[in-house]
Amino acid sequence: MNEPSTELAKAKRLFSGPCEFAFGGTDNFPDTDLPEVAFAGRSNAGKSSLINALANRKTLARASKTPGRTRQINFFRLANALMLADLPGYGFARASRNETEEWQRAILAYLNGRSQLKRVILLIDARRGIMAADAEAMALFDRAAVSYAIALTKIDTLKRGELAAAQTKVEAALSAHAAAYPAVFAVSAKDGAGLDELRAHIAAMAARR
Repeated sequence: MNEPSTELAKAKRLFSGPCEFAFGGTDNFPDTDLPEVAFAGRSNAGKSSLINALANRKTLARASKTPGRTRQINFFRLANALMLADLPGYGFARASRNETEEWQRAILAYLNGRSQLKRVILLIDARRGIMAADAEAMALFDRAAVSYAIALTKIDTLKRGELAAAQTKVEAALSAHAAAYPAVFAVSAKDGAGLDELRAHIAAMAARR
């Protein structure tokens, strides 16, 4: 078994490679043989910031000017070894039930038959924990039998004790979700905390062809 430092070094090399926009749309998704990792989360959970920080870019992923309105999924090719998919945000302010159901239909359309999808990284705002919209997303991934891992974001806004409590609470909640990866990744796109560990987790998917 490789030492953790070796895995971190491999991940660093991968994410230091080229990362380019490949496709954006609501259907007819690119048919590639590259392993795929998708990012999902509530509007304002920091999804675009996290993707940019992981890839060492500033404007690779961009937040929508009108949260909740876009249904486009953007794909980025990382070092010709992995495809990253940026899913539309959910749980935006004043969302109607119809809009929530529309998001679920759009995501299910993506998930269905996406055999190259190895994991979804589900962002949870550390300041708020698992909210109702997050629980709905987790239930959707459970039903679709799609493996997902939680990235607890914006941890730079919490004190150490607050972060420990938030992480413990989220980890405890995962036991009720069959498709959830058991460990929680606590990260900050602002100061880089936890990014190396999350990069290593994502990079491990590149070998799953």
